[in-house]
Amino acid sequence: MLLSILNYVGITVFAASGALIGVRKRLDVFGVWTVAALTAVGGGVARDLLLGITPPASFQHWQNLAVATVAALVVFVLHPQFAMLRLSVVILDALGMGLFASTGALTALHHDASPLAATLVGITTAVGGGILRDILVNEVPLLIQERDLYAIPALAGSAATVAASWWGASDTRALVAGALLASGFRLLALWQDWRVPVAPENTVGRVRAAVRVLLRR
Repeated sequence: MLLSILNYVGITVFAASGALIGVRKRLDVFGVWTVAALTAVGGGVARDLLLGITPPASFQHWQNLAVATVAALVVFVLHPQFAMLRLSVVILDALGMGLFASTGALTALHHDASPLAATLVGITTAVGGGILRDILVNEVPLLIQERDLYAIPALAGSAATVAASWWGASDTRALVAGALLASGFRLLALWQDWRVPVAPENTVGRVRAAVRVLLRR
């Protein structure tokens, strides 16, 4: 029951983030709905295909697309009430990412996936919709933006869900632990401006230069 509820919450916040970007890009109502719907169900569709669930749940049943549609329409009509659209998108995306990382991982475990496979499925579920959204509106996906901490929080939340379940925690506790860790980690990284290290330039040359300086002393 909780798994389904959190799945719908994740769909809602991802659809809202997609709709907000559509509004910011000045798309028409169909364009806003398209971006919102693909953002909301893209990760879940990827998850189902990886787990051999065909047709994917979002294609087989109407509930997921209905929830995404309602969220998109609410944002389309009431977007002036969302102050600072960019900040709203980032916060909603972080919440959706955390929810999908945990629900994706737990769904994989329920389909007898190994802990490693469940963790990877959780990451895919978390980032899939956001990647589709950003590609549709011609933006660099958050996943690969320069030095941005996105995949690592998703990995942490997905792994936490798997670990908690593996250690005997209930589904509720595993879901809450994973979602809070992933979303909290993402928001904290944005607040503190934490960055992923990039490849160093000419490490060998720097070491040689340092050795030469030492030898001259």
